[in-house]
Amino acid sequence: MSHLTLRRLSETFAIHSLRRDSSIPDVVFTAPIFFLAKTYDEISIVLPEHIEIDSEDAELGWQAFEVVGPLDFSLTGIMSNIATVLANEEISIFAVSTFDTDYVLVKSEKFDAAKAALIKHNYQVI
Repeated sequence: MSHLTLRRLSETFAIHSLRRDSSIPDVVFTAPIFFLAKTYDEISIVLPEHIEIDSEDAELGWQAFEVVGPLDFSLTGIMSNIATVLANEEISIFAVSTFDTDYVLVKSEKFDAAKAALIKHNYQVI
């Protein structure tokens, strides 16, 4: 598999957790970028950190790599390969996939190490 280009997003993100029966705050839907997931147990919202919402818990200080796409659904191993490179450097991730592409979030203090590891493994990071 050819290695892909990753783009650093300029925002610093927060990952919020809400109770499953919570209402989604309106400000989420006006954010320039957000990721929203609801399971049988909870709601997760990823927002630029400067947008504050009332949540049960929040993890601040995440930077994002966007896999430059769009990516075809027939491609395999994209997230697995990136996750393996970062896991080998003991860098944990929060991954989000959309219809067109994937996003990999790492803690801000690990971003430079993540970028270096990915470049070392032939990813282009812009």
